[in-house]
Amino acid sequence: MLKVPPIPDKEYFSIGEVSQITLVPKHTLRYWENEFKLLRPVRRSSGRRRYSKKEVEMVFKIKDLLYNKRYTIEGVRKYLIGDKRKKLADVSPNLNLDLEHMPDSKFLRDLKDELKHILKLLKK
Repeated sequence: MLKVPPIPDKEYFSIGEVSQITLVPKHTLRYWENEFKLLRPVRRSSGRRRYSKKEVEMVFKIKDLLYNKRYTIEGVRKYLIGDKRKKLADVSPNLNLDLEHMPDSKFLRDLKDELKHILKLLKK
C-alpha cells in the first residue's frame, strides 16, 4: 500500500506547493494534467492552478505507479480508470424497498428495475 507523507491542512495548494510536497517537478505536473483526466486542478480566474488534497494524493499515486511500480503512462491511465470504477461498484445502493405497502407500487417497481439496469451498465 502506498504511504503518503503528511499533507498540510489546507484546502487548496499551488502548483509550486504540490511540487515541493510530492517532489515532482512543475512541468511534470502540467504534463500529467494532460495525460490523466482524473487530475484536473481548479483554475482561478487568473489561470493559476489550485490543487485540492485529493488531487495531491492522486499525484502521489501516479508517482508511485510510474516510478516505483514501473507502469507506463497508458498503464497508469487504465489503472486509475479501473480503480475509479471499482470504487463506484463498491457503493452498492440498498434497493430493498417494501413496495407492496406503498402507494404507486407499480411505478416504484418500474423505477427500481430501471435503476438496477443502470447499475449493471455502470459496472461494465
